[in-house]
Amino acid sequence: MNDKIRVIVAKPGLDGHDRGAKIIALSFRDAGFEVIYTGLRQTPEQIVNAALQEDADVVGLSVLSGAHMTLCPRIMELMKKEGLDDVLVLVGGIIPDQDIPKLKESGIAQVFQPGASTEEIIAFVRNNVRQK
Repeated sequence: MNDKIRVIVAKPGLDGHDRGAKIIALSFRDAGFEVIYTGLRQTPEQIVNAALQEDADVVGLSVLSGAHMTLCPRIMELMKKEGLDDVLVLVGGIIPDQDIPKLKESGIAQVFQPGASTEEIIAFVRNNVRQK
């Protein structure tokens, strides 16, 4: 039996714009993934707790606020602390090129900038998610 890929889509920080996150959540759902959208203004702790509670395979973070260099490493630190090292973590949003290597060093699997297609993101998830 092929288990559905479980994805948490989250908006960390104080960013109030979630149109992109909702588009991704719907695209993931249409691709056959099970999607849990946590809503706006989530703390790193809330996001990691949701990943733990929902037994997530993937955590997709949407960050437009510019706080990605604070929020993402904190989320990755908490994920490791909770033993969620095998969860695929993606970031989408307005991320400057020079920040991408640092984010990947912290454990982020991939960063999707404006213009990334939903097909590209879905393919990345399918090709990189852990096999249960």
